[in-house]
Amino acid sequence: MALHPVLETVTNRIIQRSKPSRGAYLAHLEAARVKGGPQRGTLACTNLAHGFAAFPANDKLVLKEIKKPSVAIISAYNDMLSAHQPFERYPEIIKQAVREVGAVAQFAGGTPAMCDGVTQGQPGMELSLFSRDAIAMSAAIALSHNMFDSAVYLGVCDKIVPGLLIGALHFGHLPAVFVPAGPMTTGLSNSEKAKIRQLYAQGKVGRAELLEGESQSYHGAGTCTFYGTANSNQMLMEVMGLHLPGAAFITPNTPLRDELTKAAAQRAAVISDQGNEYIPVGHVVDEKAIVNAIVALLATGGSTNHTLHLPAIAKAAGIVIDWNDFDELSKVVPLLCRIYPNGEADVNHFHAAGSTGFVIRELLAAGLLHDDVTTILGKGLSKHCAEPFLGEGAPGNEGVVFKPSPAESGDEKVLRKHDNPFSPDGGMVLVQGNLGRAVMKVSAVKPHHRTVEAPALVFNSQEDFMDAYKTGQLDRDFVAVLRFQGPRANGMPELHALTPALANLQDAGRKVALVTDGRMSGASGKVPAAIHVSPEILAGGPLGLVRDGDIIKVCAETGTLEALVDSAVWHARSMAHADMSINQIGMGRELFSMFRNSVCEAEKGATTFPLPSPIGTTVGLHDKEPVGNTVPGSDEDFSTKKAT
Repeated sequence: MALHPVLETVTNRIIQRSKPSRGAYLAHLEAARVKGGPQRGTLACTNLAHGFAAFPANDKLVLKEIKKPSVAIISAYNDMLSAHQPFERYPEIIKQAVREVGAVAQFAGGTPAMCDGVTQGQPGMELSLFSRDAIAMSAAIALSHNMFDSAVYLGVCDKIVPGLLIGALHFGHLPAVFVPAGPMTTGLSNSEKAKIRQLYAQGKVGRAELLEGESQSYHGAGTCTFYGTANSNQMLMEVMGLHLPGAAFITPNTPLRDELTKAAAQRAAVISDQGNEYIPVGHVVDEKAIVNAIVALLATGGSTNHTLHLPAIAKAAGIVIDWNDFDELSKVVPLLCRIYPNGEADVNHFHAAGSTGFVIRELLAAGLLHDDVTTILGKGLSKHCAEPFLGEGAPGNEGVVFKPSPAESGDEKVLRKHDNPFSPDGGMVLVQGNLGRAVMKVSAVKPHHRTVEAPALVFNSQEDFMDAYKTGQLDRDFVAVLRFQGPRANGMPELHALTPALANLQDAGRKVALVTDGRMSGASGKVPAAIHVSPEILAGGPLGLVRDGDIIKVCAETGTLEALVDSAVWHARSMAHADMSINQIGMGRELFSMFRNSVCEAEKGATTFPLPSPIGTTVGLHDKEPVGNTVPGSDEDFSTKKAT
């Protein structure tokens, strides 16, 4: 199938836009590579002795001989996160699996892993977005010993996988295989959970009933089963070729899950620079892979958090994308999935209906994915149009076999072919105007709710909004302007606490919308919300000029985000101010001041890391392109024969 012209246009534009920084990145990658031998071959004897001092004798011998690859295990395990608790068992599985192919694996380091579900609406949520950069730095610390020839990364949830991938890309000369834990089994239906939350917001059920409903939803080990950021992460890792095919949604602590973990570990060893299939992650994640990720996000109705994470991931690989790229692709990418909050099904139902391999095959057939990419399996994304099954080995050592993804959807209420989509577009829209630029996810918003023109009610916190709701002040048509929620102000927390209240007002017949420089992620649901407004007030953004009563127009159909205020009046206003001191101390927030002070705007990834620049040049942290002569580098020459 020929490529869709919009896919081709957007990809070529990204390639041209990224040439200076991508060239610099590839040059850095090649400079870090040790050709013809393990990375640890550069270490002095004292260094190396420290690196394997506590290792078992046989593994120590392999490391000492400096002939076989060493695989790093970098894990975001903790047993408070249900999605990450299964990782407790993985290191020993990985070590044994790697020994079977003549290599060794070491637990190189752990990274933080916080749960947005636990911190939701709490002060700790203000560390959440910045934890992504902290995770990237933690991964870098683990790899900085230069003992390793490839790495496996254990992570699932919100900021954790993007952080791990950013860290991996800063060691882009090393192969990287991402290993998931899988979703928990299905509990209370998502529609019942949402109903209980709305009843609680109305005061019609108490905390005991709410807690019981939540406990029936989140009831065991594994990822939460709705299609929020965590499960969007897993989808994108598969489409970017960083997972084994079909690995994302196999439930934890099952024989197939364990066999996939073994196979992933062995693949990481095989694709190191010591074999014949050297596949460094810096070449897997190229411009085409990033475009594939955007397309898959849109086609599945994934989390809007990835309008932050994908630009940050791309930047780590020297690639520059923006929200125009998302918007243009969204107009031509069909919505193939209905997974909660965009439908009733959970990810287990989606997996049973055909899963990721079905989606990849359909998008390839529509000319909406690049097949000519490199994945951990080699050349061609079409290799990932498959699903895993247990082999026929002995119990506990069955192995994995991959079979073609089903030709037909198992449930067309959940998953469809590209020529019979739920919607002809991806449901993610760029809106812009005199209030800045923002993202709207409308795949779950009914068409008659996608345009709201109403008076502004301005709030500086979620708490102020909820106080107004609880005291009956919001029984009207309005646009809630929730400001000072950007990364510089308070770390850009999730604002899910607003969703049940806004949904109740909408259900009661009120025209309501939300405009905010904060985040709502994959659970934004049925209420129109212009989120991630960029630039935020502390970066000079115009949300600080809005006053109560201003007529605000939010329209996903026309891409409008406007305050309908006379121009002279608008420009005569002074910028609003807020006392943010309460958001800067307590729950560890004071430790993250350096992130708030140096973070770039949301559209550039809300990250504190700069684009790669050529060696010997000096660039600004975020806003300047690399200067000087571009250092040569290409994605075509990485697999050439190593120097001896």
